[in-house]
Amino acid sequence: MTDPTAPAGRCPYGHDTPTGTERAEPVPLFGQAYKSDPYPLYRELRGTGPVHRVRFPSGIAAWLVTGYRAAHQTLNDPRLGKNHRLGNEGWRRLASIMPEPQHSQLQVHLLHQDPPKHTDMRRLVLDGFAPRRIEALRPRFQQIADALVDALPATGGADLVQGFAAHYPFRVLAEVIGLPAELAARFDRDWGKVVQPVGPHDPGRPAYEGRLRGLQTYIADVVAHKRAEPSDDLLGRLVAAQDDGQLGKEELDSMIFQLLVAGQEPVTNQISTMLITLLRHPDQLARLRDDPALLPRAVEELLRHDSAFELTTWRFFAEDSDLHGTTVPAGDSVIVSLCAANRDPEQFPGADDLDFDRTPNAHLAFGHGIHFCPGAALARAELQIALGTLLARLSGLRPAVADSELSWIPAVLARGVDTLPVRYDARR
Repeated sequence: MTDPTAPAGRCPYGHDTPTGTERAEPVPLFGQAYKSDPYPLYRELRGTGPVHRVRFPSGIAAWLVTGYRAAHQTLNDPRLGKNHRLGNEGWRRLASIMPEPQHSQLQVHLLHQDPPKHTDMRRLVLDGFAPRRIEALRPRFQQIADALVDALPATGGADLVQGFAAHYPFRVLAEVIGLPAELAARFDRDWGKVVQPVGPHDPGRPAYEGRLRGLQTYIADVVAHKRAEPSDDLLGRLVAAQDDGQLGKEELDSMIFQLLVAGQEPVTNQISTMLITLLRHPDQLARLRDDPALLPRAVEELLRHDSAFELTTWRFFAEDSDLHGTTVPAGDSVIVSLCAANRDPEQFPGADDLDFDRTPNAHLAFGHGIHFCPGAALARAELQIALGTLLARLSGLRPAVADSELSWIPAVLARGVDTLPVRYDARR
């Protein structure tokens, strides 16, 4: 909670916030206190304006947008581009981006493209994630969820990340994109940590680069398999698009990279954050367990309340520009805090409360504008089935450790935990 004794212009984390025309020192967006609960800091920042100078673990300074209205406008601002070529030298020198040659070979996917290339590439994946298709696959998703719960201990408890959330999104994804079973079995979840990039001088950089090389080899095997055995699934269609000249090799590899990594790790993290929220609100957990019809609304509120995609990826102005009253130099990175926007009381009355009856609920957990998550329908279905299955089948679900013992992942942009020990009376 905000410290009522903190002097004006000072946030409870001890960092100066802007007052008048004074330029503040960048606020660090890292550390255990911040990762465990960033919301007091976001509340403090929102109270001082919509744009803030912040610093990331790599040392890079960026401009953070926090309020809902400012976030919504920024996500739809055509002046801001996503292509890394727009970043200036100051950003590039410290940014935790992939080394070469992997950066050029794996980072030209949808998330880092601008129109018209973005429009053409996005069109290639939309059919694979169409809401009607996802609804038709729900029975298969339910089978996958039940099989994972069947493998949990019959009584006592389990780690719901390692026993469920770490596996469910990938198995669903494999079904949706057409990843052959033999290749799905070879996927190493450790490769998913490439969405937690480390700076060029970080001691963990060699291990990070090893994951990149392993994933790149795996992607080459996926492409070779789909080329040798053509298929009318999403992966097969992407390979065919490259053969037809619609995609370059690097674009194809990058899109498969994005599917394999962005298509599962955020859902794993979101399952964990949703479960933590419910375990912190046992009355709401019981209500949802007893009334499964609430699941669609509950999932939307849980997405708003604590989104696994905490911050967006970089955006850049091509020239010095005004951003909600702040001049941002060309090539500096602009980041939108989806979590801060989703707790803005000007948009959401009682923003810190968990309210399954909240309506309307126009949260920004999946972004907005042209980069709105194309897999949103899939993620919603996965989250509804995952929560519904766990609550229905694990009677007496409750935490196995104190809240303070949870270890939040140190990822710059994401929220989640690597382990979530729980207790339950019986597996139904």
